[in-house]
Amino acid sequence: MKAQAELYRELPSVDGLLHSVALKGLVAQEGQAAVADACRAVLTRLRNEITAGYLDTDKLKLALSELHSAVQQELFRALGYSLRSVINATGVILHTNLGRAPLAASAIEHIRATAATYSNLEFDLDSGERGKRDAHVDRLFRKLLSETAGPPESAISTIVVNNNAAAVLLTLNTLAEGGEVIVSRGELVEIGGSFRIPDVMGKSGAILREVGTTNRTRIADFENAITERTRLLLRVHRSNFEITGFTEQPSVKELVTLSHKHSLPLMEDLGSGALFELSAIGIQNEPSVLDSLRAGVHIVTYSGDKLLGGPQAGLISGHEGLVKKVRSNSLFRALRVDKLTYAALEATLLAYVKRDYSAVPALRMMLTPKSEITQRAEVLLSNIQEAGKSARPTHLTADLLDGDSLLGGGSAPSSTLPTTVIALTCHSLSANELAARLRASDPPVIARVEEGRVLLDLRTVFPEQDEVLTKVLVRVATP
Repeated sequence: MKAQAELYRELPSVDGLLHSVALKGLVAQEGQAAVADACRAVLTRLRNEITAGYLDTDKLKLALSELHSAVQQELFRALGYSLRSVINATGVILHTNLGRAPLAASAIEHIRATAATYSNLEFDLDSGERGKRDAHVDRLFRKLLSETAGPPESAISTIVVNNNAAAVLLTLNTLAEGGEVIVSRGELVEIGGSFRIPDVMGKSGAILREVGTTNRTRIADFENAITERTRLLLRVHRSNFEITGFTEQPSVKELVTLSHKHSLPLMEDLGSGALFELSAIGIQNEPSVLDSLRAGVHIVTYSGDKLLGGPQAGLISGHEGLVKKVRSNSLFRALRVDKLTYAALEATLLAYVKRDYSAVPALRMMLTPKSEITQRAEVLLSNIQEAGKSARPTHLTADLLDGDSLLGGGSAPSSTLPTTVIALTCHSLSANELAARLRASDPPVIARVEEGRVLLDLRTVFPEQDEVLTKVLVRVATP
């Protein structure tokens, strides 16, 4: 066995690699600088493996024989997109780590049409003067939320910021900076990424006034905490957890009555914020935006990319006078969204106005019956078994099991949708190894691992992806 110093001398120079015949075409196609960086990365990796003792003479010889291929792969990895499309086979519809709600085809087309050229983002085509970007979606929100009762001054308006945390921050800063905001201790939630409602409130300049206990808060706790410093009553929907057992929480009706009695605005942070009646798919106790506004809540904040099924956005809907005040806050400009978000949101809202819920992928997945998922799973299973009869049989065993899909995204945490899952085992791979191979495939397939098996839920797999999913499964399980 050669000493490490001798192994190092076997490595070619970067310049030698660049001028090799095997890389000549790659240099012409991608440029010398990019190929040189790839060569350095591959050679550095080999040096590190020699230093660590991973490569002996024979292994280094094999690595050098594949050096040009390694450079090519490194180059494509470096120049390729890091953000990639994946197949979500987890059954979690609003999977935060996988980008939450997929956009409707009409949203993608509207983005393309308005982003590829100039648009009337802030231009009034009728007057020929500067307009407001809010107008493109506020008109649709007014249609969707027009069922709220109340005097003309309580007409509903909506503005858009970049996410719901921003919506909460901006609204609290506008309506309660320097004053107290009363909220139940049982509603001081932590949302994704370790962002906590108390921290957001603190950044807003509002003073948090906690009342009640973790599991029990009464309307009297709110009333007893009201002083001349109180600016706002806040209700936070526990969208990502539940408290059960010995519990109590003031109803929206009680809080509305109290807010009127003391002439204080009532704000509700819904988090997910549905514009769709979830009771239609058997999910109860998840209030919609319309429910809250109809009950008398003055201003509501919610997300655009959760139950609404649109792009990432923070939405602020409420009485026109309050929303106008929030919009005039100088922070609004720092938190507002761009034309791409408005385009995607406008197209999504138009689907709601038309009641074309199947056009919104997240809603379509929620509405898909178990029988349809079972039928697709049976076809996919049959295709896998047919591939096993080929000249190179797979080492894959697949069964169909009853299972549950989740809404995800911190929405209706205890609610599930019945589904059929494909349970996979591979004779030559552990469940975790099979899942890792699926993630490393092209396209990557993201699945669940439970009880030593890989589970695939087709509820979150687009039907047009079934064929490529079958090919990926056969490919990763073929020895």
